[in-house]
Amino acid sequence: MTTPPVCNYEGSDYQKSFWDEGGRAYEDYTEAIALKRLLPTSGKLMLELGAGAGRNTPRYAGFERIVVLDYSRTQLEQAQQRLGSSDKYIYVAADIYRLPFVNRLFDGATMIRVLHHMADAPKTLQQIKNVLQPNAVFILEFANKLNLKAILRYWLGKQKWNPFTLDPVEFVELNFDFHPQAVKTWLKSLGFTVERTLTLSHFRVGLLKRIIPTAVLVFLDSLLQWTGAFLQLTPSVFMKASLISQDVEVNTPTDSINFFKCPECSSSPLTPKENHLFCTTCSSKWAHKDGIYDFRTAME
Repeated sequence: MTTPPVCNYEGSDYQKSFWDEGGRAYEDYTEAIALKRLLPTSGKLMLELGAGAGRNTPRYAGFERIVVLDYSRTQLEQAQQRLGSSDKYIYVAADIYRLPFVNRLFDGATMIRVLHHMADAPKTLQQIKNVLQPNAVFILEFANKLNLKAILRYWLGKQKWNPFTLDPVEFVELNFDFHPQAVKTWLKSLGFTVERTLTLSHFRVGLLKRIIPTAVLVFLDSLLQWTGAFLQLTPSVFMKASLISQDVEVNTPTDSINFFKCPECSSSPLTPKENHLFCTTCSSKWAHKDGIYDFRTAME
């Protein structure tokens, strides 16, 4: 199966260099506020797409179980160190373009700071839609093409690409900005209802972050997040969407082994073996080592 290229953080110190030591406390706190405003108070099974080292995972505490998914195994190992090993967390290395889950499994999903790495955003959203139950909540963050800085640069002739057009812009390899209206259109075409839109990082300017206390910037940003309902001019946009109710059977297995399907042939259930899950249909073997399920490439 041919899929678009993947941005792989394998071996990266992204958590340490970008978040812990990169001066991103303002962005982190504002995301925490947005998630608190958008997340349901409780749920059964959450899918965290592009979880990285688990920075946001504790913020989903209202869900009984969380599937922590990332393409990078080393990022998941860092998440394990942060979150620990328990039945609450299921660690999965997988390609979002080939999600290894049975349909209609999750009643909640988040994808934060991930869509901007997806060369085929509609294909990504289709995969997510497939694994969500009717009325499931999906919280999506994306990098906004229509941000104020991009608009000013375009008007001043310092930027060639037009922030007002609906097509994505790839400003660095596998780094995309999206127009809010385009994202809404994709979601609605898949049967999602966009219930709420928040704008974040109103003050993502180096000078402001250096001279104004973080707590003040976070407070001001929290006051302005609500303006996303009618205007999106910030670098980061959060959308809360839900699937329109459908009269279909909901798949809610209790054993986590039954969460999975084969990414190669879509068969399920998979048979647990000593160090892998085995697909009896196509004979693919998917590694399960040190508490991490690996569905990126089948074992030899």
